[in-house]
Amino acid sequence: MSIFKELYQYRELLKTNIKKEFRGKYKKSSLGVLWSFINPLLQLLVYALVFPFILRVDVEHYTTFMIVALIPWNFFASVVGSAAPIIVNNANIVKKVYFPRIILPISIVTSGLVNFIISCVLILGALLISGVGFSVYILYLPLIILIQYLLTLAMSFILSSITVYLRDLEYVINAIMMLWFYLTPVLYSADLIPTKYQLIYNLNPMTPIINAYRDILYYQVSPQLNGLLILFGFVIVLLVVGYIIFKKCERNFAEEI
Repeated sequence: MSIFKELYQYRELLKTNIKKEFRGKYKKSSLGVLWSFINPLLQLLVYALVFPFILRVDVEHYTTFMIVALIPWNFFASVVGSAAPIIVNNANIVKKVYFPRIILPISIVTSGLVNFIISCVLILGALLISGVGFSVYILYLPLIILIQYLLTLAMSFILSSITVYLRDLEYVINAIMMLWFYLTPVLYSADLIPTKYQLIYNLNPMTPIINAYRDILYYQVSPQLNGLLILFGFVIVLLVVGYIIFKKCERNFAEEI
């Protein structure tokens, strides 16, 4: 419970840091928060041209099929990549001022969540324009977002603490995220994976999350609740493990950076 007491005690610092991370992302940009829409739109344009027309992917409303998965993936990938060096990048304040260091990864994940929620306007727009529309299953959306947020937070705890000691990890993560992207059913349906590999394939925690987004938004069916509940349990365990690793590594942050 000490983490909640500390976060409450330093809640103003947490709020300030979340705002700083969000505003800092667009600080020197003339378009500002509009990049929350432009970046995924540019990605979407490339994939929408390559896959349906060049690679002949035969999926109805492919742009909508893809965007309901691509924007959640971008939230995960961009935040994990940014969280890894967050302690090192804030070396000056970590060395000079006491505050719960865990505020740093929490701030970057939460600011990423705000950016993701803004970007969800693109998903809603795609559903309307394509004629796919909405169903009652969209009510599962907060649960899926929560699971993804906690997974991203757990990974950010682990990677931000380890990167202090292994600086090269920051660059390795970029390569891993690229591979992870293609191992996750963002641009294609999970049904394309042969049955004999499905069990291994579903060990990827982002697979059930992306499938759940696609189920409730594109296919408009109930997500696989058993799988989501299992994943939720795994994420809670990973979050606790990540917190323990962070607290153990935190003791020597000032000396290492």
